[in-house]
Amino acid sequence: MPPAHPFDDDKLKEECGVYGVIGVADAANFVALGLHALQHRGQEAGGIVSYESETGFNSARRFGYVRDNFTKASLMETLPGHLAIGHVRYSTAGSKGQTAIRDVQPFFGEFSMGGAALAHNGNIVNAEALRRELIDHGSIFQSSSDSECIIHLMARSFQKTIPERMKDALRRVEGAFSIVAMTRTKLIGVRDPLGVRPLVLGRIGDGWALSSETCALDIIGATFVREIEPGEMVVISAGNGVESFRPFQHASSRFCIFEHVYFSRPDSILGGRSVYETRRQIGVELAREAPVEADLVCPVPDSGTPAAIGFSHESGIPYGMGIIRNQYVGRTFIEPTEQIRNMGVRLKLNVNRALIAGKRVVLVDDSVVRGTTSQKIKEMILDAGAAEVHFRIASPPTAWPCFYGVDTPEKEKLLASRMSEEEMRDHLGVDSLRFVSLDGLYRAAGEAGGRTPGCPQYCDACFSGDYPVAPADMIEKGFKLKAAE
Repeated sequence: MPPAHPFDDDKLKEECGVYGVIGVADAANFVALGLHALQHRGQEAGGIVSYESETGFNSARRFGYVRDNFTKASLMETLPGHLAIGHVRYSTAGSKGQTAIRDVQPFFGEFSMGGAALAHNGNIVNAEALRRELIDHGSIFQSSSDSECIIHLMARSFQKTIPERMKDALRRVEGAFSIVAMTRTKLIGVRDPLGVRPLVLGRIGDGWALSSETCALDIIGATFVREIEPGEMVVISAGNGVESFRPFQHASSRFCIFEHVYFSRPDSILGGRSVYETRRQIGVELAREAPVEADLVCPVPDSGTPAAIGFSHESGIPYGMGIIRNQYVGRTFIEPTEQIRNMGVRLKLNVNRALIAGKRVVLVDDSVVRGTTSQKIKEMILDAGAAEVHFRIASPPTAWPCFYGVDTPEKEKLLASRMSEEEMRDHLGVDSLRFVSLDGLYRAAGEAGGRTPGCPQYCDACFSGDYPVAPADMIEKGFKLKAAE
């Protein structure tokens, strides 16, 4: 893959997207459309596995965008059948930045009772320990992905059916997982007991669809039925419809709150709430918590836009598109020379000088990770003649790495892990810098009373350091959890 664009290097990378369809002709075509709608969750590579009785299991795995691979009739004709699953990938475990085709999901395994394919969104925090154990007992791994552990654990199970083997395997797994899997006759969906990553069920004609997000049901004309609940496994077949199982001990839900802030598409529904509306409400909370005298509220496109609209509406400060995004510079823009590379963020964003000049500007962005992009944007705004620059951030300070399916820099590279809010303001060189509070974020996400101490309603480890599942592999490597308060 070509190098990532420098603007994107300062954003947390989406995890992955999973999708599955059963009971429709040419199911792989529907999966390709669904993966296209989930492209924001992973741009490195994608794969589809289908099943058709005459040809058996068929698979295609490709680097790059869905639109560049899975829109070709010559390829899609090799994926026949009424049942298919797919995956779009951004590497969160395994060979980050050096993806090999063997790491691209879905993964496939042949068992005594037939084959099964599996696509996983999330991260297994005890994968290295499991991998050592499995290799010691004779397993031969084909990839560097943590997800392959699940296939090997299934192979070692003595259960008689693939769904039962999957239950066995997933009881050994710690961390976050939303899984879409398939056998010759069944489509399977599973969420981990905490429900960290999303998974939804839809109806398409006489068939069914599983997806990471509701927006990918819309694209194929499927009707949203419900979310797969935390700790639930659904097994869908032509004869029995949707069967629900509870293979894990009950636990309080800890859905990833950053899905509301950034990862999910704004036209998706999470937990019965519009993602767009939650992001707009974050802007409202920001305006209440951190008011400022200014002339213009300007989003850092595109992820800061709904919060900027909310901030403008609540504060009464006019909203304007002071920064314009070049829609045709992708994450894999090929930068041919050092001179072009040094232009950095200007390749993707340009300031609307006529709107900015002489104004006191409130810039609203979704997060500050390393801070490098925030500095560049501030410089662009000042170069355009802004009188003042005030940053308002639609999430609390990101001070801790995520181990549940998000590619986060090491803790020491996160600006908020080593600086106070005031120090970050001075480092960025802006007139003011404020983040929404953790309670404010929870209120925006529908929790009127804010965050419940001791038993938070969401996973917010990247902000609080409160990890709902201890990251065993990282602790073994020396990672220090936050000291008990």
